Amino acid sequence: MDFIIKGIWRNIKMLNKKFTIISAEGLHLRTAGILANELCKYDCDSEILYKGDMINAKSLLNIMAACIKCGDEIELQCNGIDEKEAIEKAEKLIASDFNVD
Repeated sequence: MDFIIKGIWRNIKMLNKKFTIISAEGLHLRTAGILANELCKYDCDSEILYKGDMINAKSLLNIMAACIKCGDEIELQCNGIDEKEAIEKAEKLIASDFNVD
C-alpha cells in the first residue's frame, strides 16, 4: 500500500531479506564501503538489523562499528520507491563476495 504525505512517497510494506556474510573478513572497510556506496545510489531507506540493533546501511562507519563477522546473519530492510532494486543489488554483492564489476 503506497501513500503520499506532503509530497513524500511512503510504502507501508518494506522489503527485507536475510543474508549470511561469506566474506572471510566480514564487513570490514572495503566490503562495508562497497555496500554503503552502492546502497547510497538508491532513494529508499536502507537499514541492517544485526543482533537486535538497527544500523544505517548507507553509513560506512555505522556498518564497521557493528563488527559484522564472516558467518554472521544480517537482515537488510529497505523502504522506498526503489527498495526492490536495492535489495537485489545487495544480494548480488554479498553473493559475489563483494566483487564489483
